[in-house]
Amino acid sequence: MVALSLRRRLRGARGAELIELALVLPLLLLLIGGIVDFAFMFQAYEVVTNAAREGARIRSLPGYGNADAEARVAAYLTAAGLSAPPTTTVTGVVLAPGGLPGAPGSTGYQVRVQYEHTFTMLGPLIALAGGGSLADSVTLSAVSVMRSEM
Repeated sequence: MVALSLRRRLRGARGAELIELALVLPLLLLLIGGIVDFAFMFQAYEVVTNAAREGARIRSLPGYGNADAEARVAAYLTAAGLSAPPTTTVTGVVLAPGGLPGAPGSTGYQVRVQYEHTFTMLGPLIALAGGGSLADSVTLSAVSVMRSEM
């Protein structure tokens, strides 16, 4: 009698795993997609930060101007696969002897890079789900300041 009851129970729960998988799989895929999307955004942020460093380094060397720094930033971003044109601002700043901006002392150069990184993976999926308030692009920006070697 007990064996018959156990058999009935096992037959009744036959498709439960499939239903659970159908309910959980979309959420799991959305979570994995978000992780991958964040990883691509973080990689782009690191490229933008390094491009700002490259621009500041070129500008701090003797014989190079603002146009050289902007060209170096553009070349670095293009080599890294970020093809959209960035907004690059190169300005001279006053640095303290320790390299801190704003205090009197030696001169240096500040390079500000702004790059608009457009997400293509989760933006359309979120819009389909009714979450149209989430932005599909984020502006990544980086600032680098280096002492002038002149």
